[in-house]
Amino acid sequence: MKYLHLDSSFTPFEKSIDFESFTFSGGEPHIKIKENVHEAVTITQRIRSFNDLGMILLATDALRRMHVKDINLFIPYVPAARQDRVMVSGEPLSIKVYANLINSQKYQKVTVFDPHSEVTPALLNNIEVIDNHEYVKQCLETIKDEIVLISPDGGALKKIYKLSAYLGGIEVIECSKKRDVKTGKLSGFTVYTDDLNGKTAVVVDDICDGGGTFLGLGKALKEKNVGDLHLIVSHGIFNKGFKELKSIYKTIFTTNSFRDIASEKVVQVQL
Repeated sequence: MKYLHLDSSFTPFEKSIDFESFTFSGGEPHIKIKENVHEAVTITQRIRSFNDLGMILLATDALRRMHVKDINLFIPYVPAARQDRVMVSGEPLSIKVYANLINSQKYQKVTVFDPHSEVTPALLNNIEVIDNHEYVKQCLETIKDEIVLISPDGGALKKIYKLSAYLGGIEVIECSKKRDVKTGKLSGFTVYTDDLNGKTAVVVDDICDGGGTFLGLGKALKEKNVGDLHLIVSHGIFNKGFKELKSIYKTIFTTNSFRDIASEKVVQVQL
């Protein structure tokens, strides 16, 4: 097996096949593989734009033209995984668009890390899902206190109870929120327990984008007498930075599935 790491700063496996890539003045991405390849190849990529997906398609075509038959894909963060349903008229089912493009390439295997919902595995062919269990376990080993797990909303319940079982039955506290589907505004954060009695709590979820969920939830947990608060997310986008999150959470754990992060109180686990 050889590896083609399209993002030079994301190399989860051994040395990459030698290649060069660039963008033409008209905006078109391009790739040139600079060594002869005959064996199976795994392409790895962090997808942060449609051009990143386009580079995967171009690399796949280049390998096919070199008569490479067995090609695998490793995309830890699946773009549009949160757009897995049509909420209002006029929107696309974005995850299906991405899945159709990926499926058209007929990869031997597509490996993803902690997808947002069961829709992604249902749509992608030949998929291998890496769950967040070992990652969360690694994070928790750095927290010495006895903890409770916090499920941020109803959508996370199934996954977090599986995680709890894997970790030996850690107590789970359920929470909920309300979202205006037209504006995206969050409200109504509810913690379903009377008093946390100073317990250390760990919020676990798949994605942190702007952080609104975790800010609102953190404030609601403080009102229920929580002790130290920690946040574990699999995919850290953090488009609004960390300032507000750091005022609530003692530690923020994430992986390098989306981007590289170097910030105080943020612990990044390499995939």
